[in-house]
Amino acid sequence: MPEPRAAGERRALLARRPRGPRRWRRVAAAAVLLVETLERAAFFGVAGNLVLYLNSETFQWAGEQASRAALVFLGASYLLAPVGGWLADVYLGRFRAIALSLLLYLLASGLLPATATSDGRLSFCGRRPELPLGPACPSPSCLRPAPSPYCAPTLYIGLLLLALAASSVRSNLTSFGADQVMDLGRHASRRFFNWFYWSINVGAVLSLLVVAFIQQNINFLLGYSIPVGCVGLAFFIFVFATPVFITKPPTGSPVSSMLKLALQNCCPWPWCRHGGRDPQGAQLLPDQRSHQPGPSAQEDVANYRVLVKILPVMVTLVPYWMVYFQMQSTYVLQGLHLHIPNIFPDYPGYSSEALGAQGRGYKIPEAWLLLANVVVVLILVPVKDHLLDPLLLRCRLLPSALQKMALGMFFGFASVIVAGFLEMKRLEYIHQNQTVSQFIGHNVYYAAPLSIWWQIPQYLLIGISEIFASIPGLEFAYSEAPRSMQGAIMGVFFCLSGVGSLLGSSLVALLSLPGGWMHCPSDRGNINNCQMDRYFFLLAGIQAATALLFMWIAGRYDRAARSPASQGCPSSDRG
Repeated sequence: MPEPRAAGERRALLARRPRGPRRWRRVAAAAVLLVETLERAAFFGVAGNLVLYLNSETFQWAGEQASRAALVFLGASYLLAPVGGWLADVYLGRFRAIALSLLLYLLASGLLPATATSDGRLSFCGRRPELPLGPACPSPSCLRPAPSPYCAPTLYIGLLLLALAASSVRSNLTSFGADQVMDLGRHASRRFFNWFYWSINVGAVLSLLVVAFIQQNINFLLGYSIPVGCVGLAFFIFVFATPVFITKPPTGSPVSSMLKLALQNCCPWPWCRHGGRDPQGAQLLPDQRSHQPGPSAQEDVANYRVLVKILPVMVTLVPYWMVYFQMQSTYVLQGLHLHIPNIFPDYPGYSSEALGAQGRGYKIPEAWLLLANVVVVLILVPVKDHLLDPLLLRCRLLPSALQKMALGMFFGFASVIVAGFLEMKRLEYIHQNQTVSQFIGHNVYYAAPLSIWWQIPQYLLIGISEIFASIPGLEFAYSEAPRSMQGAIMGVFFCLSGVGSLLGSSLVALLSLPGGWMHCPSDRGNINNCQMDRYFFLLAGIQAATALLFMWIAGRYDRAARSPASQGCPSSDRG
């Protein structure tokens, strides 16, 4: 019997013959995966070398200012995820929300190549202000405030619009793709999510291999034009595939009901306890209740209780996200101050003794170290799925999603500890005046004579932590949520990961104040007078403390889930 169709739902136009539906469902899913690959390639093309772009001679932002901007962009791209999901649920529907988000993506991403040219910077940013003249420092230890970053308002507005578009695509394209395969059997959605995750990493590999190399070794104009082309191609494919897509109308959002119930439970005054939806309706028989759109009052209460149980688990993941997003901010900054070898080390033209610097040729892009994270995910996910998990399942040792998340926190803790010890060793060379001057693009960095390959362990550990924390976190949020709240809780999951990135940015800003560990304005973009090792160890301490709190909360959650009262509750509404 065919599944009942929601009012306003449009089935695929190209499904006429008996074998048509299955074939065109796969075509629709393939189109969604291709769009996701191109969108992720564009996103990593923007984020991968953003610190280097802002730290370059074009803008001359200080190192902590560039790292802060990267963390704000990454955090906003997750923090704004509920906004796109809410607009799709209430007003636009997923198809129109994705199409409009890709269009905004295209317009906002065009700002970066525009500011890579002198005429574009003059139009969008104005002339660069001259540094004010002032009295000389009376002592070498005197503190000067860092100059205001050039073009900051324009770039921050563009990056925030880009983050809004990326977060809207992220929050809607996953569910939209699952809608396309819903008629292919109960395992089709699981297989789609596996391929969807792979598409994300394939896009990252393509971007980091090609775009990062061009940005670092050729120029940022061409390097940032490629992400614009990727978004344009993704928009064309998505619109071109419209006839094979299943689209559903907006059905409303439970967010307003959750806010009303939270207000009623937390507000101490009696007048605010009467704003809920039909409070007497929960005591009536089904045919006596007033017919209101959306979930009933009983469903609202049940959904609210689930949210109250799930939210503490997801909140204690926030410090993990503070550590996770370091690989695209402070890890990049650290790598720029380690010795980066040439791709063609034996070619005589790739050195410049006259300038007293090494390596004016094609350097290995620092952003390529992100490939260590991506490759470990691409390799270990199928190994874990096909070998490790079945073996543990047969031995009855398969850990729960919460136990995997705790293990992921441990690997994140290990990554930032390794980064801290590497930074300590790097600063030892710097304090002994053992430096190597190297050109990255058109900028000179005074690096320690330690190879950048020493950063690989911290990137590998972050990749392993992603397998055990991020993926099981998505699994936990999706499986524990009622079906009517899956979109909202997934949005909360992405939003809290953005909170972690923004908290990391705020911590960098706090430590960049005069006297702080990250305050080193005299370095002009270098970090050799900073104490970034202490920042890494501080993150490790925060992660360790919250990991213990997480294990306590997870233990209470597991005990409540195994209790007879919980097992006696109907679970048909679970995902």
